[in-house]
Amino acid sequence: MTATASSPGADPVFAAFCAAGLWPGLGRRTAADLPAAGITAPDDVSADRLQKIPKVGRQRADRLFSSFLAAAPTYEVVEMLVGAGLQAKLAAGVADALGPDAARRLRDDPWALLSLSGVTLADADRLAIAVLQGADRQDGRRGRAIVGLTLRTATRDGHTVLPADLVVAALRAEGFTDPAAAIVAAVDGGEVLEHEPPLPEDDGDPDTEPAEPDPALRMLSLARYGMAEEAVAENVARLAAAAERIADPASVRSVSKGLDEAQKQAVAQVLGAGVSLLTGGPGTGKSRTVAAIVKLLQTKGTEVALAAPTGRAAKRLEELTDHPAVTVHRLLGAQGMTGGFARNEEWPLDADVVVVDEASMLDVELTAALLEACQDGTHLLLVGDPAQLPSIGPGHVLGDLIDSGAVPVTELTTLYRQAEGGAIARLATGVRGGELPPVDSPDREVVIVPATGSAEAARRVVQLVTDSIPRALGIEPGAVQVVTPVHRGPAGTIELNKALKAVLNPGDGAVWGFDTGDRVVATANHLELEPIGFANGEVGTVTKTGDGTLDVTFASGPVTVSGKAMSDLKHGWAITVHRAQGSEWPGVVVVLPPEAGGMLSRPLVYTALTRAQKHLSIVHASGAALMRAVREVDVRPRRTRLAGLLAEYAADLAG
Repeated sequence: MTATASSPGADPVFAAFCAAGLWPGLGRRTAADLPAAGITAPDDVSADRLQKIPKVGRQRADRLFSSFLAAAPTYEVVEMLVGAGLQAKLAAGVADALGPDAARRLRDDPWALLSLSGVTLADADRLAIAVLQGADRQDGRRGRAIVGLTLRTATRDGHTVLPADLVVAALRAEGFTDPAAAIVAAVDGGEVLEHEPPLPEDDGDPDTEPAEPDPALRMLSLARYGMAEEAVAENVARLAAAAERIADPASVRSVSKGLDEAQKQAVAQVLGAGVSLLTGGPGTGKSRTVAAIVKLLQTKGTEVALAAPTGRAAKRLEELTDHPAVTVHRLLGAQGMTGGFARNEEWPLDADVVVVDEASMLDVELTAALLEACQDGTHLLLVGDPAQLPSIGPGHVLGDLIDSGAVPVTELTTLYRQAEGGAIARLATGVRGGELPPVDSPDREVVIVPATGSAEAARRVVQLVTDSIPRALGIEPGAVQVVTPVHRGPAGTIELNKALKAVLNPGDGAVWGFDTGDRVVATANHLELEPIGFANGEVGTVTKTGDGTLDVTFASGPVTVSGKAMSDLKHGWAITVHRAQGSEWPGVVVVLPPEAGGMLSRPLVYTALTRAQKHLSIVHASGAALMRAVREVDVRPRRTRLAGLLAEYAADLAG
């Protein structure tokens, strides 16, 4: 890499393009050998010269030359970015977001750069100054982009809508003097939807004037999320109206052995309701209830589809029910990088009943796609725990469905695992209710490890994973997952992964920092990769390294990773709580460093604790912040329209 960039006479754009990993199939070592083969600028690239590089035969040279030519649109974007003093690696996202003529589109509207995550307004302004003559802060394109940026930033906190007043304030803060015009331009451009405030309820007095809607309640949303919420509400109402009873409620008796009354009610509910919810904490028998539902439907010859948001959760569901289960993305036939799905209203799912576990992880767009793929007469059961963290993507679907009162909900509350003496389930149940009970676990199912600061916490984590847990409990390091709330600091994912790799799988990072035997976690969806791709949050192991490629085995199967997908893999011995959601491991080490104090909340702590199946070590260095978070700090409320839309549809149906 550095050899390419620092070679005398090297073209800086070409060096940046190679260093950013934007040449498909070009590994780090091959990139370092380019100058020695006389390749320091785009015009130098030829199959003959590439063949002069050690270990590059004719066939590979031809492939590399072809892939370089195919990357020409990305190269053109790199030229613009480097010319503006911006990072070349942004070009990968630009090409994905803006298409093959991305460079032309950026020349026409440099603020289109803001459609990428991680780009600041200052970055886009720098590009505008570089490519536009007389770039103006009051440019209408800039105002429209600030509206979109403000709404996109809000979606990172899970919001699907924002009050228009907050968007106006953001425009004024960036020096834009006509916020109303910017909002109109964003709405006219189709990227943004405007939602009028609801009409006040009529007080029933014929002599009083009807109250006017409160303009402060006017909302804006990115069109994609506004339309997704409307689609969810509309399709929930459609399935509810179209549902016919699958089997007689009396048939529940055939599978009711071992079920309590609430669990029997959940089984009966699925037989009649188009959409129903099953909720409850760990150890309350959600899995047992789902297994009973599957058993009953199979005896009736009813077609059932089981799914979960992550590969690990799907595998666990399959084991518990003895029925095939897949990820939601695979159930819907995700179409690679486009984000679309093969299964939709044109080609709906074949199942009579669809069961989705870990439903707290469903964001509004994935839920909309799932519902659209359910044809009239399909029964959908969503199983989840609303006390867990909400989805990474925007929306609060499970919570909104519960709050709306539009669908039947069965909540399981009897803790069976506690009766059996499970210390993990007892602790998790206390936290779920806002209490931090003392840990009583003579069998060391739960162990509290105090630490005085981040550095000590990090040392404790490495010791637990590599020595104490395997030696004392017989759980191998490969079955232990470290979970932390933070990326930065000694006890964040970055430093912990370096420390754990140094002990568990030392190596020089043969391919983009990875070696055979490394544990990795996916940070984005790449379902286009052969043979089955990977989904965000999946944890796997590198089984083979090639030149610029990795073979990784995930819970859902093996995948060959190359090109841009490589940047969406990180080392995975230590992962964030959000990435761990939906997965469980035999042993889990939860580390709570001091710097996590401000972000601790009851749902975050609860989600972290409930990742453990057999053993939980809590490395506690956050002091009183932990107790305060569990008692007082719920997850920050998300602004959404879904609960209101669902209630409206339910009222229309009832009327």
